[in-house]
Amino acid sequence: MFAVIKTGGKQYRVAANDVLTIEKLEVTAGETVEFTEVLVVGEGADAAIGAPFVKGASVKAEVVEHNRGPKVISFKKRRRQNSKRSRGHRQHHTVVRITDIVAAQ
Repeated sequence: MFAVIKTGGKQYRVAANDVLTIEKLEVTAGETVEFTEVLVVGEGADAAIGAPFVKGASVKAEVVEHNRGPKVISFKKRRRQNSKRSRGHRQHHTVVRITDIVAAQ
């Protein structure tokens, strides 16, 4: 069974015991989090598709750790102006392990 969840403005296809990296959640490591914005849940032809979300469906996950992504350099240069600017950014991420997918009753 799989599900498509929405979190952090993105959509993820998940199954049980999947480990995925998502946008940072304000939850400490070791706690459980529940995603209620489930777009699709099921398997094959009997998958339930929500409009926009499947009623009663949820996905439970355990927070493994918090980390940061790779450094992205933003470099701006204005030619012939002797002007340049360099900024770095590292996005905060949360690593979660999917524990259970609860379909609608």
